[in-house]
Amino acid sequence: MKLKKNNIVAVIPAAGIGKRMLLNFPKQYLVINKRTIIEHSISTLLKDSRITKIIIVLHKKDNYFCNLPIYLNKRIFVTRGGINRCRSVFLGLSYVKNAEWVLIHDAVRPCLQHKDLNKIIDLVNTSSIGGILTTKIKDTIKFIKHNKYISHTVNRDSLFLSLTPQIFPFKLIFNCLKYILRKGIKITDESSALELCGYYPKIVLGSNQNIKLTFPEDLKLINYYLNSVCI
Repeated sequence: MKLKKNNIVAVIPAAGIGKRMLLNFPKQYLVINKRTIIEHSISTLLKDSRITKIIIVLHKKDNYFCNLPIYLNKRIFVTRGGINRCRSVFLGLSYVKNAEWVLIHDAVRPCLQHKDLNKIIDLVNTSSIGGILTTKIKDTIKFIKHNKYISHTVNRDSLFLSLTPQIFPFKLIFNCLKYILRKGIKITDESSALELCGYYPKIVLGSNQNIKLTFPEDLKLINYYLNSVCI
């Protein structure tokens, strides 16, 4: 399989409100180094010319993104999201025209390294299914019973954390998400849709630096990476 020129479109779901951050505005608009989290997340993708368009999927009441300088970039397009991540990504895909591959990245993963982006995009040359960035789990994992007691320790040898970006053939991910939505199945990443439809995406080991902003304490690490590490 050969990578065709101008056939990768990125979709960034950004319709969430980030309740766990305890903010009165969406967490992707927190500012580090004079740029919002979402601008950092987008900027790495913009530096790769193989990504011809970036679809930002926003909440219907989002009045923030249109005021950012990055909004005026000619490769940026905006559409409205749905009630959950799965529907928002599907709506973003529905906005896509003439793409062979779709790369999906979280709006609140601002520390993506260029080398990891290259590795995940390279999957289009080696896989007909696509895959995801991952990291190996290092901590000891406990299975908890009744949310209170330790039942047993889980063997972590085959356990990995799911990261983004994730990249898949457009038609495949579109049809798998359509099936998931029709069945009312809850998923938390796009790879799950393929897995539930009988496909086996590849994994690409990435950097532990590629963390997702979920809790207030994550900001300290993100601030450190963005200020101290060349990404």
